[in-house]
Amino acid sequence: MSNVYPLQWLDSLIMEQLNPKKGAQILLSDQELAIISENIDKESDKIQLRIKNEIFSMTRKRQIRLLVRKYHSNLIFLLDTVMEFHNHKNPSNSTRMKLFEYIVSKLDELLSFVETRFSYYLSLDERVPITYVAVSGRELNAKLNKLKTLLPSIETQTLKREMILSLLKECLNFKSRRKITFRQIIYERELLHALASSQCYCECKSVFSKLDKVLIEKNFNSVKYTEYLLSSILENLKDTVSDAEKLNVLHLFYKDLIHINCNDKINFDPMQENIKLVLTKSLLHEINYWEKKSELSSVDVAKKCAPNTTTIPSSEQKVECDLSADQLALILRAADEARIIKARSMNLVFKTIIPYLSTGFKTDLSYQSVRSKSYNAEEKDKETAIAGLEKMIKKIRSY
Repeated sequence: MSNVYPLQWLDSLIMEQLNPKKGAQILLSDQELAIISENIDKESDKIQLRIKNEIFSMTRKRQIRLLVRKYHSNLIFLLDTVMEFHNHKNPSNSTRMKLFEYIVSKLDELLSFVETRFSYYLSLDERVPITYVAVSGRELNAKLNKLKTLLPSIETQTLKREMILSLLKECLNFKSRRKITFRQIIYERELLHALASSQCYCECKSVFSKLDKVLIEKNFNSVKYTEYLLSSILENLKDTVSDAEKLNVLHLFYKDLIHINCNDKINFDPMQENIKLVLTKSLLHEINYWEKKSELSSVDVAKKCAPNTTTIPSSEQKVECDLSADQLALILRAADEARIIKARSMNLVFKTIIPYLSTGFKTDLSYQSVRSKSYNAEEKDKETAIAGLEKMIKKIRSY
């Protein structure tokens, strides 16, 4: 394989002959422009053929990937340079404009050839060419304008609509962004397509709005939107009175959230966490807080209603059970889960009952220890507990 720089002719034309910083004066006749344009065409064809031949001669993916990226990055550099020279404040004529435009179109054609034929070997984090940005910008802004008219029929909350549109508009202001990658362009195109597609807004019951579901699915992890969504969820708690109602609301949001399929391979902001993960953590934190608060409130009420419960009952006050602590744990857990006995939490069931019980082996039982045993049951203990309950069933039937 030749070690000659394959883009040498184009590079020399752009960097030397057309460089205004080197005092290049471009005053061409129509005939000269036609000759240069013809040579550019021939060179473009040669480069495409050379790329195909070089890649065809390679057997290793790593070599092909390196070659494709070399061509791609060099073509992007030349395209950016031409655009810079094209915008240079220098006296110009119509032939100069035509020549620069023709070079831009040919470089863009070469880039398109590389991206289409060999996209598998390109990194999505490669910088996007200026012309590609310009074309994509026009396309995406047209989709955004279409979305503006569609959004009111999807989302009733004006504040949320305006915030989403503002974030998207800011995102599509490519001039304010230093580096734009293929990954970002692809994400923005897919997001706008999803938001403008009626098929994405399925008619399923959920505490999340149709718009929120699509944005979570597409991992729209904007800090501003995530904070807005969390504050909206917590706003729903203001309409509730009791801790139990608050927990019910939070559990509804949590249940619906875990059923939303969030694509963690894409994101709006690569510097932020996955939006579903952030929302899940926050909801679990809130649920944990209100559960503890509810439990503490129940204990306070129990203390007020029964002041003697603060003291540990003596052995004479306890009821002895002909079962082990493990077997008692199973029966109490089953009674709670079957809702035969009801309390604000299973922990409260054990805390209230266990201090008044003893076994043939132990007088003082720890309710925490007994409760933990209910989750590690042995088969022998299950059988003994069931046998004890069956004795009770026989007795009840005999009454």
